Amino acid sequence: MTGRTRGRPRDPEADEAIMKAALELFVERGLEGANIEQIAKRAGVAKVTVYRRWSSKEELLIQAIEQARTLVPEADIWATTDAPPADERLMDSWVHTFGDTRFRAILAQLIGSSVTQPSLLATYREQYIQPRRSLIRAALERARGEGRLAADADLDTVIDMVVGAAMYRMLINPDTPPDSAATRRYLEAVIHQADRLLRPAPQQEGPDDYAR
Repeated sequence: MTGRTRGRPRDPEADEAIMKAALELFVERGLEGANIEQIAKRAGVAKVTVYRRWSSKEELLIQAIEQARTLVPEADIWATTDAPPADERLMDSWVHTFGDTRFRAILAQLIGSSVTQPSLLATYREQYIQPRRSLIRAALERARGEGRLAADADLDTVIDMVVGAAMYRMLINPDTPPDSAATRRYLEAVIHQADRLLRPAPQQEGPDDYAR
């Protein structure tokens, strides 16, 4: 006896059209303007098609925002054991994200919505930002355990500094038009400065060292 599948398989093209429409309306009209009826109309699908996939517009937007944010899931990159290729893939993902004018507009709306409707950003933070931050912190903890970072390094503050610099670059002082090479140079400079803060202090030679 063979088992039956429940319902029809999801159409990836419909998923993409719905998420694209949701993000467009979110950027144009904010959270209130991005309602299911308008999303379905712009995507060219029935409202029931949207509700079969997502229980609310908030759930839909959160998934759409994350998909727009990165080329490769960062959990996959941080899990890579070969450090230099992993670092390069991570930088590629960040350059793609921070140099994307569309994502810049999405991020501005996401932050702006937190004033009147904080649940969207709170849920996005819980589902995506905090897990990503935990991955970064775990990687830094491993480096500290291996002696590559200072034992007293304040990892959370350094993470905040790097993320804050990237957010400033995206929202306050963006490239116009976007310049991937300039974005990469800026991010590399920020990470270099963060690395200097995290490095163990060089051992100073004392009198006993000269006597040997």
